[in-house]
Amino acid sequence: MAHWTFLTNHAQVLLCIARNQSVTARDVASQVGITERAVQRILRDLDEGGYLSHTRDGRTNRYQIHADAPMRHPAQQGFAVRELLDLLG
Repeated sequence: MAHWTFLTNHAQVLLCIARNQSVTARDVASQVGITERAVQRILRDLDEGGYLSHTRDGRTNRYQIHADAPMRHPAQQGFAVRELLDLLG
């Protein structure tokens, strides 16, 4: 039986950050079930795509989600990330 999920790792990482804006990459990796390196790549993708930004807060990052950013898939055209976060948050 093939292993698959309904949400991509990008969505899972975004949901983790929505729940805790000071979460560490290590904690996200543990929650999502991927490597810390994969989390770092996803964070870079989300940052470059305009879905989040971060600031340094001491030794940690503090993330800000840009919830008004549009969903990327054509099937969700007209919907903002906020709607996904509200639904699953």
